[in-house]
Formats: sequence, structure tokens, C-alpha cells
Amino acid sequence: MTGKEIREKFLKFFEARGHRILPSASLIPTNDPSLLWTAAGMVPFKPYFTGAAKPEVRRVTTCQKCLRTPDIESVGRTARHHTFFEMLGNFSFGDYFKEKAIPWAWEFTTRVLGLPEEKLWISIYLDDDEAFDIWHREVGVPAERIVRMGKDTNFWEIGVGPCGPCSEIYVDLGEERGCGSAGCGVGCDCDRYLEIWNLVFIQFFRDEAGNYTPLASKGIDTGMGLERVASVLQGVPSNFDTDLFREIMDFTAGLAGVKYGGDSKTDMALKVIADHCRAVTFAISDGALPSNEGRGYVLRRLLRRAVRFGRVLGLHEPFLYQVAGAVIKQMGGAYPELPANQGHVLKIIRSEEERFGETLAQGTEILNRLVQEARAAGSTVIRGEDAFRLYDTYGFPLELTREMAAEEGLTVDEEAFARAMEEQRERARRARQETEYLSERDAFYQVLRDKLGETRFVGYDTLEARGKVLALLKEGRPVDKAVAGEEVEFILDVTPCYAESGGQVSDHARVSAPELEVQVLEVSRPVEGIIVHRGKVQNGVLKENDSVLVVVDGKRRRDTARNHSATHLLHKALKEVLGPHVNQAGSLVEPGRLRFDFTHYAPVSPEELHRIEEMVNQAVLENLPVQTFITSLEEAQAMGAVALFGEKYGEQVRVVKMGDFSVELCGGTHVRSTAEIGLFKLISEGSVGAGLRRVEAVTGAGALRYVRAREEQLAQIASLVKATPAEVVHRVESLVKEVKELERESEGLRARLARYEVQTLLEQVKDLDGAKFLAAKTSAPDMDSLRAMVDLLRERLGSGVILLASPVGERVNLVAAVTKDLLPRGLHAGKLVKEVASMLGGGGGGRPDMAQAGGKDASRLQEALQKAYTVAAGQLKN
Repeated sequence: MTGKEIREKFLKFFEARGHRILPSASLIPTNDPSLLWTAAGMVPFKPYFTGAAKPEVRRVTTCQKCLRTPDIESVGRTARHHTFFEMLGNFSFGDYFKEKAIPWAWEFTTRVLGLPEEKLWISIYLDDDEAFDIWHREVGVPAERIVRMGKDTNFWEIGVGPCGPCSEIYVDLGEERGCGSAGCGVGCDCDRYLEIWNLVFIQFFRDEAGNYTPLASKGIDTGMGLERVASVLQGVPSNFDTDLFREIMDFTAGLAGVKYGGDSKTDMALKVIADHCRAVTFAISDGALPSNEGRGYVLRRLLRRAVRFGRVLGLHEPFLYQVAGAVIKQMGGAYPELPANQGHVLKIIRSEEERFGETLAQGTEILNRLVQEARAAGSTVIRGEDAFRLYDTYGFPLELTREMAAEEGLTVDEEAFARAMEEQRERARRARQETEYLSERDAFYQVLRDKLGETRFVGYDTLEARGKVLALLKEGRPVDKAVAGEEVEFILDVTPCYAESGGQVSDHARVSAPELEVQVLEVSRPVEGIIVHRGKVQNGVLKENDSVLVVVDGKRRRDTARNHSATHLLHKALKEVLGPHVNQAGSLVEPGRLRFDFTHYAPVSPEELHRIEEMVNQAVLENLPVQTFITSLEEAQAMGAVALFGEKYGEQVRVVKMGDFSVELCGGTHVRSTAEIGLFKLISEGSVGAGLRRVEAVTGAGALRYVRAREEQLAQIASLVKATPAEVVHRVESLVKEVKELERESEGLRARLARYEVQTLLEQVKDLDGAKFLAAKTSAPDMDSLRAMVDLLRERLGSGVILLASPVGERVNLVAAVTKDLLPRGLHAGKLVKEVASMLGGGGGGRPDMAQAGGKDASRLQEALQKAYTVAAGQLKN
């Protein structure tokens, strides 16, 4: 039975028993900060088990893609460890419990899959008598084949969330697969008893502190590993020998010109590549990107480990993206998102491969040297400091250092590595000048909020409002008043001022009362619910309990709003032009410009930038209405609203909708229609890190200023080249052509002058104990010309020692050469030029036959050239 057939039979079996078949959820958990990856079939259904959300149906069945990495280094070494795997499951949300889950599992295993009953064993949790009775009395499993096991094996939990006791189905694969020990049985670490299905009886909720609370509504969560079941039904020794892997492994073997099954080292490499490439392909398709932290770090580690094993197979050029194509070909039928995202996935993988190729080559060379040094010193350990330098300077992962060292019979001092890492972190902390003041400040404002109440923000609807001064703060301490010339922080009960948030800078404002004026320079929200204004008292005295009028700087707010609304249009345009993988990774919105960081794997071409700019401006010209409203998070997501990755949202969210073009969750201030944005102009695009790009743009008056500045530059260039603006391009092309022709003529003249100068220099050759010696000053304009002149002289002399010097301003360029026939006599160009350069306040050196140096004091050049003869004579051996 093929993997595809098993998958389909499972889903159809439970569909016939009232379950709805749902597609696999993303590998990136939605709104679940407790988990890095979807690591089990039940992860998408945690809200249903906890009662936080109400399911549409109470019976569901899925084939869930999963990713786990705790045992990454075991992949390829064992028969069953994987990073990516498929988990078949059936779920009940407060509907049926053990009384149905257990009989159905037995029916599917024995009647549908056809596994012999006498080969099946059952495990249950220690005190789960209910499960024992169902397995033994209702299903008919002999009591001696039901094993009670402890919490380590038969109580399922994965971090914070629903959990409970479980019951597992094992297959006895035969004595030949066992360890032969007298105590070998269910739970033994050998391969004889293979767990294929885990039935979890959801009864509790585990919180962050590790406390277990009974759930109001019990549930069923089962997980049958597709790869494991396939290995049993196909009668193969490992998951990697099933049809789920062999097609991918055979493809890789074809690329490398090797064969699976012939060599253990080759086999392991093929297994690792197949497993990791499946994980990487699915993760990128679901929106993850390689980076140096979080999910991106896991992804990068898997990808780099696969590439490193490709080197074992002799694959030194990018290849993993081709293997990813084989993964998509095999699994695209079950997971349509793979072919839909194929272009994006392959581009990301190839880009990362090319980047890592440089790191791997450099790091491997250094590591090989460290291995040799360790052996020469009689050590079996790579120093932790050296491993950290590889990681910190060259980006070479500790995991690779550990694995490659192990292949050479060495270990890594990981304690020293950890110390070096911590020292680096401490240096970074000191560099940021972090203090406990920040946490104390937060605590202080929390107490203040509880005492004063929350600030009411009215700035969405008005730019001015009256408020009462609830508190004044100076240098973190409460004060009663602030006088003219003083800077002070103050809190109002009501404010129209927008506090800096979500990349948008804060408002500026004027606060006034009779005989009082305060200029607000910054507005912040140190803790949720309280808004702090920082301002300078211009006139009068600001006191606690004052009633004041707050007027926001309207021009600044409007210019900022234009740029903020433009970022929403830009985000949408980037997704449309570059692909759905594009996600916001940071932004800055201020009156004069906008900056937008986003995930993307390659530079944006001029053509793409033009399309993006055109698309945004088209949305501006269409005068789309900008609507803002509050709704539930669930409804916003159903509308397709874009949420920022990693951002925390409550049950109620603010949605900003621009016609049918853009829908995003956002708390910022915006224009009323896109036409208010005016002209949108991109002004730069570049990289800010691996997989991250940045664009900057201007709108409205800022765009007009930008265009005028470019027009002025064009007019200045036109004036310089004596042409009209319309003729500038043609005129510059003509000038470039003229310059190239003049450069060619100049190079020809320099070559003729050099030959003439060489002839003159040959007349200065001296005898050095039977060898020809020349030390002279030349007019060569740069080091390249100086080396070329030395080469000419070497050809003309045939045999000899040459030292040429060329003053360039106050500095001196030096090049020395010794023909190879004179090297056995002790002459050394590197030592010669180094000693001469030291007389000129410089340094340098190089090979025995050719070297160069530089000096800082051209006034002593003649003296140094005379000394060169004595230095060379001292090197001679008789």
C-alpha cells in the first residue's frame, strides 16, 4: 500500500464516521506564541479543546504536516527520526471519547490496513482503567498484550495547552528486529516494537507554571505517523525505504551519480537531504524564510545541514533547490500549496544555497586547519573559542563544527563555546547601555496608571481636545509644576496626540491655557493604557490639575498619515509584483518619508520597482475610500486582513480598508481617501539582511520636493555638458565615448613612455657580486604601473634584482623582484622591500620573487635607494 493510498484510506474511513476532512494547517502556528512550529496534528485545534473558540463541527480528520527539530542530529542515523513528517489524525471536540476512539482505531488498523491482530500490542497510562476495559473487554485485546506505562511515554503534552493520558498501538516486527535482551518488550529502545498510533484523551489543560486543570469538555486527539505505517505495510526496514522517501532519495542519488544502499556514509547523506529538504520546502511554502533567529534560524540550520551532506556526495554546486522540485512533484497532489508556491520556494532555497556555499568553503578550510592543529598538539578537542570564532566571524554553525569534528574523531569544547557566546552577549548589553531603569520605569507607569486611570485617545476623530493634567514627571520623579524653559513629562486624561507605535512617529502639539504654552515634542505609551507627553514649557507654569487645550500639529499629522496610508498600498503592491511570500518586517512612517522593510530573497529589479510604483500611484489616482472600523479578529481574518507577523492582537481589532485594494490590521492614523496621498515616489531599494529588503519612498509635498531636486540636478548637468535637458543623455553618451578614446590614447602613450624609461633605467644597473642590481626612482603613477615596469625590466635583464620606487605626493610606492635563478643565493624580494620601506616610515613585504610596500616619507627616498644595495648584498650567500 502506497503512502498516498494510506493517507486517502484514513481520511475516508473517518469521513464515513461523521468527520469533516480538513486540509492541513500551516507549519507556522496561527496566533500561538507558545509554539515555534506546528509539531502535532492537534496544534491547529487547541482553541477548540480549551473552549476559547467554538468549532463549526465536532468531528474532524486531517493529514497534518508537522515539523520538529529536537532530534535533528539523529536524522539519517536511525530508522524513524524526521524533522518533517505527516500525522494522520481524528479529533473530537466534546463529542465522543474513549468509547468510540479506541474501537475505531482497532477497526482501521486491523480491517482497513490488514495488520494481523496477534502482532499488535497496546500501551495505556498507569491508572487509566477505563482505557484498559475498552481495549480488553470491548475490543478483545488479550490482557497480556496491554502494557501500563508511565508519564514519560503515555501522557501527551507539548508545552502550554491541552493534554492528557494516551494509549498507543504497537506492531511487533519480529525477533530479528529486537535487541535480544530478556526484558525486550513494548517500550524497549530497539526496533522490534514499533509505535504506529497514539490516541490522546484530552482531559486537562497545562498552564505556564505546569499546573493541570480538568477541561470542561473532553476531547480526542489521535496521531498516526504516515511514514511509520508505510514502512510496516511496505515491509521495509526504515521509513526512508518507503515510497514517501525513495523517489526523492533516488533523484538526489542521480544528481550525485551515486546509488542508495551501497555505502553507509552515502546512504546517511541521502536520508538527511531527503528529510531536511522536505522540511525546508514545506516551511518556505508556508511563509518561513531563512534568518538568524526563531523559525528562520531553524530553517537555515536544516538547509545548511542538507547542503553540507551534499558535499559528502560530491555536490559542490547548488543542488538542493532541484531536490525541492522533486519533493513538490511527489507531494503536490496532497498539498496544492506546494506547486502554487514552487517558484518562490526554489528561488529562496537556491539563493540561500549560494550564500552558504561561500560560508561553507571558508569555514571548512579553517576547521580542517583546526583539526590538524589539534592532532599535532595531541589533542582530541577543538577549542571552544575557535568554534565560536567560526560561528561569530564566518557564520559557521556550531552544529556543523560538532558534526564535522566528530567525523574526524574529535569533539568540541562546548562549555567554552557557551562562555564565549555569553561574553559576546554581555559586551552587546554593555554597548546598548542597558540598565534596570527601563523595567523600573515600566513598573512605575503601571502603578501610575492604576492610580490615575487610563488616558482616553480621541485623535482619530479630532486634532484638538481639552484635557486635565493628571501628573507631571521630571527625570522619572513626580513634580508639582514645571516653569518656562523646563522639559517635563505629563499625563492627561484625554488627548488627541498619537503616541509613537507600529512604526509611526508621534504627533507634535501645542498645549495651552491662559498665560501658558507648552510645545509637545514626543508622545509615547510606556505601558498599555497610558499616554505620556514630553514637552518644553515655553511660557507660564504647567501645574497638576490644570485644564489645558491640546492642538495637534495638523501639517505633521497629515504628512505622516499620507506616508502611513502609502505603506499599506506599497505592501499590497509588493505582494502583487514580487509574490505572496512578501511580508512586512518593519517600517518607519514620519512626515518627510516612509521606510518599509519586507521579506524577499533577491534585489528588486528596476522593472519590478517601476511596476510597484505604478500600482501604488494607480490606487492613489482611483481615489479609493479609506475606511477604519473595529471588528473581531476572526471576522478581520475572514476578510483577508493582513496582520503583522509576531504582533499581538486582542479579540477586537482595528481594520484599515482602502477600497478593494488593501485590508490591514492597523492602529495608525490615515488619510480619508487615497487621493490625499498625492504623488508616490520610490527613492531607494536595498538589502538590510539575509532575506530582508528595504525601500524608501516619499509622498505628497515630499514627493514634489524630490522631483524638483532631480529637475535641478538635471538642469545643472545640462549646463555643465552644454546641452538642453532633453539632449543630456545623448550628450553624456558622446562624452563617455570621447573619454574612453582619450583613455586608450593615454594608455598607449604611458606604455611608450614606460618602455623609454625602462631603457633609461637599464643604464643604471650595477653589479652585485656577479648579479645584476637595479634600485631606482620612476614616474609610475600607481602600483599597477610600477609592477608593469618591474615586469618589463625583468624580461630585459633576464636575471637580476630590481627595486623600483615611485613617489605619489608625500607617499612612496615600492616594488621589488628577484629572478628565480638568484633565489638559491639567499636574495629575498619581500625582506628587501620591507627593510627599505621601514626607512621611509612604512612597511610591506611578500614572496621571495616579488613583493611590494609603501612608505610615508618621500624625503628620504634617495637615501633608502642607496641603502637597498647594502641590504641586498647582506642577503647574498657565497
